[in-house]
Amino acid sequence: MKKREINKIPARLDFLQSATGLILALFIVGHIIFEASILVSDEMMYRVTLMFEGYYFFGERYPGIISFLAAAIGTIFILHAGLAIRKFPASYRDYKTITEHTKRMKHEDSYLWMVQVITGFMMFFIGSVHLYIMFSQPANIGPFASSSRVVDELMGPLYFMLLISVVSHAFIGLYRLALKWGFGEGVDTKKSRARFKILMKSMIALYIIVGLASLAKYTYIGFHHDFSDGVRYQSKTIVVGEH
Repeated sequence: MKKREINKIPARLDFLQSATGLILALFIVGHIIFEASILVSDEMMYRVTLMFEGYYFFGERYPGIISFLAAAIGTIFILHAGLAIRKFPASYRDYKTITEHTKRMKHEDSYLWMVQVITGFMMFFIGSVHLYIMFSQPANIGPFASSSRVVDELMGPLYFMLLISVVSHAFIGLYRLALKWGFGEGVDTKKSRARFKILMKSMIALYIIVGLASLAKYTYIGFHHDFSDGVRYQSKTIVVGEH
């Protein structure tokens, strides 16, 4: 009697979805921290920009490195979205059924899954715009260039929505990954789940506060700095040309 073959493709796709989600979540964690360098000083944000342009490694700026990173993250982003969409409600009727069950059962984890679906949908459009700008305009990143984009190019509202959606999606995703793969589960799973949930909510609040503070600083610079001279930023200690 032949053994029944097990289809491993769904499991492999699940693993790939988890792996790409983890990469993207860790990227977001680092990205918001680096963006928050503007809260220290304009010079600090400029130095962070130089680091990603390879200046400290090659002695010259190579904005193309940022284009490469944006393309790489964009590819992972599209792959993750394609894998995740398999689990999205296929129709409005399905969506309505799920929301009704969630309300009836009052199951918080089901509610968190719905938040991920909604924020994921938002990110697919808003995140794509941001990644394309980073890919196509890698030299226009810095304390003044980024501030100009937020105010003069009216990207502030988009970045606000992106911040809320990406932070919520990332940390809910990390929470769900920890539960799914049994990370730090311990003996008492209920206590572990409760601890992870508190950590998740705390990190969401913290990162949104930091992100909003950074966005507020970029907005302030955008309104108060005169960009008419065409100089994005001139460092007092590092001379590598205008930025």
